[in-house]
Amino acid sequence: MVLRIQTKVLPANGDAIAVAARILAEGGLVAFPTDTVYGVGAHAFQPDAVERIYTAKIRPRDKAIPILLARAEDLALVAERITETAWLLAERFWPGGLTLVLPRKASVPDVVSAGGPTVAVRVPDHPAPQALIAALGAPLAATSANLSGRPSPVTAQEVEAELGGRIELILDGGRCPGGVPSTVLDLTTDPPTILRVGAITGEEIRATDGVPNLFGTSPRRS
Repeated sequence: MVLRIQTKVLPANGDAIAVAARILAEGGLVAFPTDTVYGVGAHAFQPDAVERIYTAKIRPRDKAIPILLARAEDLALVAERITETAWLLAERFWPGGLTLVLPRKASVPDVVSAGGPTVAVRVPDHPAPQALIAALGAPLAATSANLSGRPSPVTAQEVEAELGGRIELILDGGRCPGGVPSTVLDLTTDPPTILRVGAITGEEIRATDGVPNLFGTSPRRS
């Protein structure tokens, strides 16, 4: 059962970012626009806060939650054994719509990875989450701001219809420019596997200089 709370909606400006960062630091949940779809996030290193994402979305506990970073240089905060291929892909596609699955660092709470050994990481190409992560001073555990199994929202109004009363704050940054979830590429398999086809095509990935030119593909639902 989800305890109903008051959900505020604020324009995604500097003052609201500061409010959102305080909410996140205190273990709350905030929804925000990205370059793909609206996400809902928690402080990535607060397990109880991340647990609330599962409850708010009615998300199956065996589905890991991705981590958002403000910049590619912070990848080592949450992942280990980062290969040259990972850095090449990050250099080409971050910030942007590519999520990389890598071995997770021990400091990442189990609840983020659903108890698994990997972590999914992305740097969004949108000023709102970048500013929010910078203000918080920590990565965000974040996934689409919808009830599990429902279409991913691209406006704050759609988020409110889905998660109103379940999260503390929605940052309204207008309609998301992308509208398509990120592509998810698992770099822990040999060959790497495209788990979800999204904003970045397999052809774009294969065209990256120095990246293996053959990937397995096993699309799954977001």
